[in-house]
Amino acid sequence: MTRHRTTIVLTLLMAFGTAAVAPATAAPTPSPAPSIIDALDHAAHPLRTVEPGGDTGDLRAIDQMIGGARVVGLGEATHSSHDFFALKARVFRHLVEEKGFRTFALEAPWSTGLRLDEYVLHGKGDLRDIMREEFQRDYSWWNNADYLKLLKWMRVYNVQHPDDPVRFMGDDIAWTGPEVYDDVTDHVAATDPGSGARLAELYRGLRPDVPTGTYIERYLNKPYPERKEMARRAGEALRLVKRQATDTDSEAYAWAVRQATGIDRTARQYAFDFDDPAQVAQSMRYRDQEMAANVVWWQRHTGTKVLLSAHDAHVGYVSSDPAHYPKMQGAFLRERLGSGYLSAGLTFDQGSFNATGPDGAVHRWTLGPAGPGTNEQTLDRVHLRDYVVDLRSVGSPAREWLTRARPTRIIGTDYPDGPYDIALAPTHDVLIHLHRVTAARLRDR
Repeated sequence: MTRHRTTIVLTLLMAFGTAAVAPATAAPTPSPAPSIIDALDHAAHPLRTVEPGGDTGDLRAIDQMIGGARVVGLGEATHSSHDFFALKARVFRHLVEEKGFRTFALEAPWSTGLRLDEYVLHGKGDLRDIMREEFQRDYSWWNNADYLKLLKWMRVYNVQHPDDPVRFMGDDIAWTGPEVYDDVTDHVAATDPGSGARLAELYRGLRPDVPTGTYIERYLNKPYPERKEMARRAGEALRLVKRQATDTDSEAYAWAVRQATGIDRTARQYAFDFDDPAQVAQSMRYRDQEMAANVVWWQRHTGTKVLLSAHDAHVGYVSSDPAHYPKMQGAFLRERLGSGYLSAGLTFDQGSFNATGPDGAVHRWTLGPAGPGTNEQTLDRVHLRDYVVDLRSVGSPAREWLTRARPTRIIGTDYPDGPYDIALAPTHDVLIHLHRVTAARLRDR
């Protein structure tokens, strides 16, 4: 099927979100024997609520599952359900207070994360303005009431704990804001003024001068040879910055290289032929690889423990659609961090979410109970309404049931989408199941 370029970029930026990807075709299977439910019942820990605040004793089971992990990927089965966003805020606040976590990482651009980090650290800027300016187009799902509350909580926490602050980072690469270019050019001007003109030429047409959403749209619609040439110049600019060092151990040099790397990653993300399915798949792999690299750099550079918020597909280890998504961020993180990374997926039985429909407009969609043969139908037969389970320690016969792929709801930016055949235990370490979810409240869309 030939896909319109606008549809492709939705896949490129947010993953697992286009109706063009074929849904799972596995035939429904009979409901599992009661002994499978019994084993899941035995392993499940109750979840009191998804809402932040109040007693968090029910989350202590998650503490044990996390153990010594330095990065925890917490997924979402849709990109716009309130319950997933609220639960992430609740878990993060608990991990800050009980497990020493200090960074909330989001599937948002690197430069967006830097602006929000300045807000939570120093109160710089107006939060609502930052969210409106940064969370555009494919990232507009993050401009919601739940993340607004979380960011406000982070700012209050830092006012109260100035010597031990929480941080915010964005790990994605589809947009690099003008302030990042300013950091690089200012450093080169200070260390080697004679290279300033050359750097300006290399960054010609790359530094944004329009809003985020407009920039992404225009970049995507540039001819493929032009996008390749822009990536070549971004790479040369990175090499130029690396050569500017008078002291390679200086923090200023390291930061300039880091910022130039961010620019290079954005340009390289667009340097694929989106009319070639093989190159689209390569771009998917590149994106997940570089998102993981950003998280690892941040964790090692700041020394903080990180809660990583992303789609179930991105935090997991196994792709449910290898032809389009060859390797996921979770797999790269496990390679880099070993047991220092833990993946927690989320599932739901029924409820609502926001997503873009075939008409190009955003709609609120509602799904009834999961059907026969799906993972969710079995998970929802556990006696607890909402619960957490460590997939690594579930006993038989549920252990074997968890290793087999069957239809599962993972919904991205577009709907209809999926279901996809997923084997839960190979994909995640921990699973949180919610009986019902409701659509998130979007802001200023």
